[in-house]
Amino acid sequence: MNWLDEANFVRMQARLNNEMFGSFIPLIASENVESPLCQEMLLTDFHGRYAEGTPDMRYYQGCKYFDEVEKKAMELAKRLFNCSYANVQTLSGTVANMAMFKSLTKPGGKLLALDTAAGGHISAGKYGAAGFRGLAIITFPFDEEKWNIDVDKSVKLIETERPNLTLAGGSVILFPIPLKEIAEATKAIDSYMAFDGAHVLGLIGGKHFQDPLHEGAQVMTASTHKTFPGPQGGIVLANPDLDTEEGKKFARRLDFGCFPGVTSNYHLHHVAAKAVVLAEHLEFGEAYAKQTIANAKAFAQALWERGFQVLCEPYGFTESHQVLLRIGKPNEGKGKWASEKLEDGGLITNQEILPGDKSPTFTSGLRLGTQELTRIGMKEKDMEDVAEFMKQVLLDKKNPAKVKEKIKEFRKDFQFIHYCFHADEWKAYEYRKLI
Repeated sequence: MNWLDEANFVRMQARLNNEMFGSFIPLIASENVESPLCQEMLLTDFHGRYAEGTPDMRYYQGCKYFDEVEKKAMELAKRLFNCSYANVQTLSGTVANMAMFKSLTKPGGKLLALDTAAGGHISAGKYGAAGFRGLAIITFPFDEEKWNIDVDKSVKLIETERPNLTLAGGSVILFPIPLKEIAEATKAIDSYMAFDGAHVLGLIGGKHFQDPLHEGAQVMTASTHKTFPGPQGGIVLANPDLDTEEGKKFARRLDFGCFPGVTSNYHLHHVAAKAVVLAEHLEFGEAYAKQTIANAKAFAQALWERGFQVLCEPYGFTESHQVLLRIGKPNEGKGKWASEKLEDGGLITNQEILPGDKSPTFTSGLRLGTQELTRIGMKEKDMEDVAEFMKQVLLDKKNPAKVKEKIKEFRKDFQFIHYCFHADEWKAYEYRKLI
């Protein structure tokens, strides 16, 4: 056996993956591309080092430079989200939720969250992080037509069930969630209110979505690689009053939930990349979030006009980066069929469980996102072309291979990453530092 051949096989698969995503249309709502500077951080020596603990309080030596990086990342996060607390250690949105569950709940406690068929994330389900923590899970009453929490019924449920933690947000968020009314109900029973902002973190940071930490949520957890275009990772944000002992205690509980609660060493190169994208988002985030949402609205409209069943048409389809389609009837499994056909035609999507579906692997939905298309420079007019490609594959039943060739040509104009710092800016900056 030639082991170099085995290693080269992996290398070639990575190259093929790069080529595929450079010539296909990426529509998965939970993915994005990183800036060159963000990617550079992932190749630094940080990637193999350890920094257990917190800045200036380590179990390992050799952390003096990384301590400055982590402190800068926390500083930038607090500035971007206008809050008093940030922890950048968690390795994913799910791990961020695990840290929060450990901090704010005890095994046997009650969690109120969205059902997965209503957009809830698996980490808030009995087979995910919430179940691992031993929480009893209650699901929000949900208005399928408006694709949002039913506020009146939810308030009554909170009053009767008295959950220890109420978690809004999740995997499918089309519209801002009415947090203020729900937070008032949780406050009345002296329990916690949190928001899973994994999908909409970049829109929140870009000031073009709701602001959970100032609408009643005491904690916001999130991924750092969806609408927030950073490395794979997680973040925990909160806004306690750190001038009070109660606020300081709350912050310590969250820190303890992150370390040693659910992390040991926490991938230092990812923290450095998070710091970079936080700075980039402070510079470019508002323009990026605005364009991402405008693209989603234009995309939904274009799909609807071409005959697709786009959810929430009476309410404008979406106010986020996401668009939901129903393909066929519940439990027919056409969501999976559609996603496979689209991949054959050069469009990367994922099936999505919708109300009425019984299985997350045999669904009637497609969840689409415009955040990555926006990142590579597409605007509203380009959404017409993307919708047309989808129509040709799924509705017109054209040869997917021929559609894929058209898409490959179309993608030639979208090979540059926008809304970030670029090499010429860094060269100019480094030159100014030298002189």
